[in-house]
Amino acid sequence: MSILRSVVCGCGSYLPERIVTNAELAERVDTTDEWIVQRTGIHQRHIAADDEPTSVVGLKAAQAALADAGMDASEIDLIIVATATPDHTFPATATQIQAALGITEGAAFDLQAVCSGFVFALATADNFIKAGGARAALVIGAETFSRILDWEDRTTCVLFGDGAGAVVLKAEQGEGTLADRGVLATHIRSDGRYKNKLYVDGGAGSTKTVGFLRMEGKEVFRHAVLNLAETVRHTFAATGLSGNDIDWFVPHQANRRIIDATADKLGIAHDRVVVTVDRHGNTSAASIPLALAEAHRDGRIQPGQLVLIEAMGGGFTWGSALIRW
Repeated sequence: MSILRSVVCGCGSYLPERIVTNAELAERVDTTDEWIVQRTGIHQRHIAADDEPTSVVGLKAAQAALADAGMDASEIDLIIVATATPDHTFPATATQIQAALGITEGAAFDLQAVCSGFVFALATADNFIKAGGARAALVIGAETFSRILDWEDRTTCVLFGDGAGAVVLKAEQGEGTLADRGVLATHIRSDGRYKNKLYVDGGAGSTKTVGFLRMEGKEVFRHAVLNLAETVRHTFAATGLSGNDIDWFVPHQANRRIIDATADKLGIAHDRVVVTVDRHGNTSAASIPLALAEAHRDGRIQPGQLVLIEAMGGGFTWGSALIRW
């Protein structure tokens, strides 16, 4: 059975120049490099400059992805930006990137699912393509989380960083089997009962302020391991695959202990897990495409390989996707 598949034909990323180490943070708040590394695996993170709003970091990742795909921006008819830190309440950051790329056709919009945003955006773009609503899409995860951090809260300010990653998806005919290249399966979930476990204490419709990120770390950790394993098991059940079939596992980069625990639950060997949290910190919706771009660029991820991605974010939201590269 011939079907349309969303094939990844380009991947790119951008990290701000400024790097903030754990030692530098230890000069600002009551923490140590040892404490941060032991609990999170993070050694450093990138912080955007004042003249680098989310649209700018997202644009640079998009340009890199288009160059990798060998495509002109005019070929793109859908842009989805996953972000929890848009430049403005409106217009959408995606429309600013669209304009900067010189694109005047098609649609561009933002999607908000916090750290799960890239998975949700990929699933959305895939459904547009499969339905014939788009032929080529830019899916971007872009964040400047440093703008919503309380830099006096040592439990959260050490965790996050800024950056952006992007993939180009293009419609191609497939045979409807797992041998097809492209997005093979997506599963996304939400449960709003857990809002107070991970949230920002402000917003245009409530406090009229931006607010700061607040988190109950132990609760988020517990739910993350359970929810992430659950969504991936849905993917395995739908495809008949197991952890042994996965060439590369590219999880959301929130915490090294969560990554390792999830891989263990799924039976995926640690040497098949792409890890960037040590150098990037948690970049929310940008973390998966940043990790994908790195592993694609250095040659780890090869055409034809099976790549599994998953994430959980505030809301709670969580989801996974299986891609034949």
